[in-house]
Amino acid sequence: MTASGSDPLSQQELDSLLSSMQMGLSKVPAKTGATRSKPRQATGFETHPLYLNMKVQRDFAQLLQINDPYYRRHEVQAGANSVIDGRPVSNFASYDYLGLNGHPEIVAAVGEAVGTYGTSVSASRISAGERQVHRDLEAALSRNYGTDDCIAFVSGHAAAVSTLATLMGPKDLIVHDAVIHNCVVVGAQLSGSARRLFPHNDLDALEALLSDERDQFERVMIVTEGLFSMDGDGPDLARLIDIKQRYSAVLMVDDAHGLGVLGKTGKGIFEHQGVNPADVDLWLGTLSKTLVSCGGYVAGNAVVVDLLKHQAPGFVYSVGMPAGAAVASTKALEIMAREPDRVARLHERSQQFYHRAKAKGLNVADAWGYGIIPVVIGDTIKTLHLAERLLQRGINAFPILPPGVPEKSARLRFFLNQSHTPEQIDEAVDATVLEIASLGVTRPF
Repeated sequence: MTASGSDPLSQQELDSLLSSMQMGLSKVPAKTGATRSKPRQATGFETHPLYLNMKVQRDFAQLLQINDPYYRRHEVQAGANSVIDGRPVSNFASYDYLGLNGHPEIVAAVGEAVGTYGTSVSASRISAGERQVHRDLEAALSRNYGTDDCIAFVSGHAAAVSTLATLMGPKDLIVHDAVIHNCVVVGAQLSGSARRLFPHNDLDALEALLSDERDQFERVMIVTEGLFSMDGDGPDLARLIDIKQRYSAVLMVDDAHGLGVLGKTGKGIFEHQGVNPADVDLWLGTLSKTLVSCGGYVAGNAVVVDLLKHQAPGFVYSVGMPAGAAVASTKALEIMAREPDRVARLHERSQQFYHRAKAKGLNVADAWGYGIIPVVIGDTIKTLHLAERLLQRGINAFPILPPGVPEKSARLRFFLNQSHTPEQIDEAVDATVLEIASLGVTRPF
């Protein structure tokens, strides 16, 4: 719904506004390319190209009467339900897949840890020393993946960036899925390695690339995700392992969204596909999703973990994880293992959404129907209007727009939670169908 409650603008009005936006963008100084003998001096950032682009986009949204979907104020804990600006909503924009955020056991364990260790460990673990809670978390994660050891970073993004930048170098090659998370892209860039992309989940293309280029590099690392956060699908892990073995490569799997979601007991993509986790060299993940905390981790063999604990900048030069954050994730892992019914309910709710959406003609792309289900609209403006209209109905689903996804594939992304009720799911799907029709989105979406 527009800010004034009116219908979206006509196509003629949209074309006019798009033309205005393009004219505005053409006036933005290019970040690279044009050369000047004497650059213009600046003391502030009001003329920064990125800021000017943001301003043009915001002005365009205001002309379209679209409310800004970013940084909405939530007034309660993240979960299946929320309150936004004083209004209760069914929340499909939370990573709390197993409904563990605020679990009484976790809250109590965090309180005890804070009482014992305080709210900060004050410095990096290498200098300020270890706390048993850190070792307990790393041991629990290592057991989940069947690895020698694990390292827990204070930031999930930094875990990937520092790991890639530390392990790989100028003589090496990093090959990753074209829609991999930003943390892998940044880490690969900082490593100084050559970088190649293969089309999403296209392992034929990956193998062709390695066949052509493997012998030009010292080390090669293949990076993919266990459950892709924008698409809700994943790779053929067994075939990836076969490829990495035949081409003497290292395989890293970012299973941040797979943990707690995939597999009968939520252990991740390896359990979902019946693969030995030891055949994957590095397991990357975050603590902010199923494990309802903050931070990241890398699980692997003892040599890699030892190397990272002494050389990775995001670990060595960053403060250690607060005790409360570490304990929250350890307890969440314990509850996940003890209560597999949570995973079963998540699967049931996810499949309900998935099958109802498909039956109603919604485009869910190639999603597997576990935890993450996109509804692809294509048109960016209509996607923004759809998100706003659903919010007015009490349904919060976040719009994902280019460049976060490829052009003409804008979508709403629904995160499922084991705590969602069947009624909430039916209502969300049915309301989405109705609002798509009212926006004039034609099938196939």
